[in-house]
Amino acid sequence: MGFPGEFPFVRGVYPSMYRGKLWTMRQYAGYGTPEETNARFKYLLEQGQMGLSVAFDLPTQIGFDSDNPVVEDEVGRVGVSVDTLKDMEIIFDGIPLDKITTSFTVNPTAAIILAMYIAVGDKQGVSPEKIGGTLQNDILKEYMARGTQIFPPAPSLRLIGDIIEYCKDNVPRMNTISICGYHMREAGCSLIHEVAYCLLDAIVYVEEALKRGIDIDEFAPRLSFLLGCGMNLFEEVAKFRAARRLWAKIVKNKFKAKNPDSMKMRLFSGCLATACTASEPLNNIARSTIMTLVAALSGCNAIHTTSYDEAYEIPTEESVRTSMRTQQIIAYETDAASVADPMGGSYFLEYLTNRIEEEAEREMARIEDKGGILKGIEEGSIQRDIARQAFELEKKIQSGEKIVVGVNKFVSDAKEREVELHHPSKDVREKQVLRLKKVKAERNNEGVKFALDEIRRVATGRGNLLGPILSAVHEYATVGEICAVLKEVFGEYQEAT
Repeated sequence: MGFPGEFPFVRGVYPSMYRGKLWTMRQYAGYGTPEETNARFKYLLEQGQMGLSVAFDLPTQIGFDSDNPVVEDEVGRVGVSVDTLKDMEIIFDGIPLDKITTSFTVNPTAAIILAMYIAVGDKQGVSPEKIGGTLQNDILKEYMARGTQIFPPAPSLRLIGDIIEYCKDNVPRMNTISICGYHMREAGCSLIHEVAYCLLDAIVYVEEALKRGIDIDEFAPRLSFLLGCGMNLFEEVAKFRAARRLWAKIVKNKFKAKNPDSMKMRLFSGCLATACTASEPLNNIARSTIMTLVAALSGCNAIHTTSYDEAYEIPTEESVRTSMRTQQIIAYETDAASVADPMGGSYFLEYLTNRIEEEAEREMARIEDKGGILKGIEEGSIQRDIARQAFELEKKIQSGEKIVVGVNKFVSDAKEREVELHHPSKDVREKQVLRLKKVKAERNNEGVKFALDEIRRVATGRGNLLGPILSAVHEYATVGEICAVLKEVFGEYQEAT
């Protein structure tokens, strides 16, 4: 097992862990207009948040502008609406990009959002070398669990490779991809499958970068991971430890990395939202506290604490403050951060760590024997496996075999106290469409046309798309316009039937 900070990093990726530096407290936030999100970000930073994590609305995630009638009911609903660079400028107004790091939960449009972030830095006088953060940029889990994919797998992987290649040379502090088991877990798969799917996806991304002639040690240190944090304390802690050991062995033995930093699984963890309930929502404060403690005991590098009202709506300021205080209380009022790997040495924990590692390896081998994770996605077998596991879990809840307090056991007859909810603005789309019209009227439309033509030309060939996308963004081309050009060349994904 070794010591913390030593291969295979079971006990944590740094020798002193939280004694040297606490985990980053990174609450996922963003809603409505860019102005509203800017205000929420400033509020979170005032409350002690250490980095920003941006939630985008569905139109932005799937490449539609706010004026597209197909998405009129979704504009600003589950995240902030971004049509052009102007929106990103407003989101980060008064927030210096060289003083914070930002995580972006965005996948098929990740290259466009990254370009906008770089452009905002330019306008602030912050060079790309000083910009830091994380792009989720994990498209394979979209096909498997979330469904916000736009393009087929091959061109989607090309875009990810372009981002890795571009950032290696130009934005060295950007974590180019956050490989996510979290979303498959939220979709209903088991803890073992969460690890297996996540690592198989990671292997695909590494292989995509290696095809370009990039050395493993040039980009692997900037890969990060996102795994969910559930309620089974010992099992979840063991999962994180097993995943770190598996990844370290894969990078060292399969990909022949020499740099120990390439072998470190740097982990962001979010409390599983599916563990929280709409019934008796205040119980979710206890659930999120336990899951946050699990993440801290596991040695995660960044943590998001789910707010108690997220089963209903975007969190209110009160509920998100309660989530921030949960992390701060664990960090500063308990001894969870006083020693690296505080649970290491427990017989039960070590047994679970070994068992989870073995079972995840077996599942990975089974999928590889059937042609690999990409083939499974294209055929739909992975999606069917996740759906089957979700169905089995729900049957256990319905039958009472799996107890959920306040839902199928200890259900109160008393009338529940009404929870104050966040109320989204009703005029978000109207405001976005007006701004979009203004931007289009004032921008250099000849420059936009030239930039879009250049994206089309490069997409048709083999060049890196980040440069042309960055030029288009500087000309205030829209997310929808850029995606429309890429759809012309790449086509759109069709789900297996």
